[in-house]
Amino acid sequence: MTDAPRVLILGIGNILWADEGFGVRAVEAFHRAYDVPANVTVLDGGTQGLYLVNFLQDHDHLLVFDAIDYGLEPGTLKLVRGDEVPKFTGAKKMSLHQTGFQEVLSAADLLGAAPRELALIGCQPLDLEDWGGALTEPVRGRIAESLALACAILAEWGVVVAPRATPLPEGAALLANDIDHDHYERREAAASPTI
Repeated sequence: MTDAPRVLILGIGNILWADEGFGVRAVEAFHRAYDVPANVTVLDGGTQGLYLVNFLQDHDHLLVFDAIDYGLEPGTLKLVRGDEVPKFTGAKKMSLHQTGFQEVLSAADLLGAAPRELALIGCQPLDLEDWGGALTEPVRGRIAESLALACAILAEWGVVVAPRATPLPEGAALLANDIDHDHYERREAAASPTI
């Protein structure tokens, strides 16, 4: 009997640039919604770039959430797998993190530690220039669908996740210091001028 694959569920992006934060917000929502088995790690990779190589070395399968400019309608989700993933993470560079993530994949490959299975759930952004802004509605509206797609991919890999029976306790979120989705969105709403 073989050991269960070590799976990394990773969100990358920058929450300070509106839809560029899709990957972080998606992985954060996944963490809030699902319990995962011990062989699965859920990680906010933010804009850490090459610092993520160590995490890839420790895992066999990688599932990534990210904002990707596919040249499609804003809010469109697209699944990319295997060798196609690096092509999309650098095809139309939107921010520094994408080039960094391409380098992460290359570095892991050079170290002989590239994931055996690789899947990218990308969402076409609408706005990447709203400094400090929240996700736009077309992108925010696709998070639930991206989580369902992630669960389907994980099931293909033999990983069963379960909806959380009880909400995460305070302090167990992936992001803290008022940058988690709920606090950040409330701050955005409070800062918006009323008309």
